Amino acid sequence: MANRGPSYGLSREVQEKIEQKYDPDLEQRLVDWIVSQCGGNLEKPQPGKENFQKWLMDGTILCRLINSLFPRGKEPIKKIPETQMAFKQMEKISQFLQAAEAYGVTTTDIFQTVDLWEGKDMAAVQRTLMALGSLAVTKDDGHYKGDRDWFHRKAQGYRREFTEEQLRQGQSLIGLQMGSNRGASQSGMTGYGMHRQIM
Repeated sequence: MANRGPSYGLSREVQEKIEQKYDPDLEQRLVDWIVSQCGGNLEKPQPGKENFQKWLMDGTILCRLINSLFPRGKEPIKKIPETQMAFKQMEKISQFLQAAEAYGVTTTDIFQTVDLWEGKDMAAVQRTLMALGSLAVTKDDGHYKGDRDWFHRKAQGYRREFTEEQLRQGQSLIGLQMGSNRGASQSGMTGYGMHRQIM
């Protein structure tokens, strides 16, 4: 993590709210998926947010993860260098994020590089990995490895076909959002400006 001093006041409250969103159970599920998806000799980190962050921080595991979701020869990240230089590690995280977006993860689900690198918002990192896993399960192209129950399937489009007659009938109906004209009458109405007679 970056060497930052203690925060006070509003910034501390905001950081505490962000940290409350982090889910340790979800962390374990994501670690299990990443290890089974990447295969090989990948070691699991010790439980805990800081260990999870250190495990992913250099970007190598994230790059291997996104490459494993593509067929051989079509991997989005061609070269994954092993390096200790900070800017190169941050560049690998950025490459993962670009590849995840190209894979289909929505922009709102993608974390910022500093969220992982400085450990500012690890819940956002979890959100991105969850979205990526859900998308991989939904695509069902044979590249997903692991338990399918770890992630929910995203909803697919459901096209509805209506006949011309059904469409014509729909034009004559008043939708219930607009209210109803059944039982409406003007009984009891008086002209504007007239006094109500109370007996």
